[in-house]
Amino acid sequence: MEPKKQLVIYTDGAARGNPGKGGYGAILIWGDREKELSAGYRLTTNNRMELTAVIAALKSLTKKNIPVNIYTDSQYVFNSVEKKWLDGWIRTDFKGDKKNKDLWMEYYHLAKNYSIKFFWVKGHAENIYNNRCDELATTAADGNNLLVDEGYEQIRNKLL
Repeated sequence: MEPKKQLVIYTDGAARGNPGKGGYGAILIWGDREKELSAGYRLTTNNRMELTAVIAALKSLTKKNIPVNIYTDSQYVFNSVEKKWLDGWIRTDFKGDKKNKDLWMEYYHLAKNYSIKFFWVKGHAENIYNNRCDELATTAADGNNLLVDEGYEQIRNKLL
């Protein structure tokens, strides 16, 4: 019997200022195949880009019900999932002004389709995939034709 394939995803987010222009990068590895994803946004935060990288990677998948290992250098993303903070936020409808509800709910619904395990990696260190994701994220943030982070800008506009 052939062993079940494992999808590996590396992600990173970046913001030039916080808030500021931002971007994400993700690398998906399936056997010997790799796929890179990235996009830049005109106004966002670092944490939103870290989470957007995970969401974009999951949204790009065509197979469901597969095991997925996600490597992130974001303590925010890692702890929110692995320490079950997200479960508590959902139970209390993000009471206490928890940020990024729109993205967390999108992640939550996508994650139901997979068996996901997160791993934390040190950023800007020796991990070639994490370093490449950082390069993708910062290049996207510095690019032209930046996208609108509608969730962030709607909330920001309500506060102004």
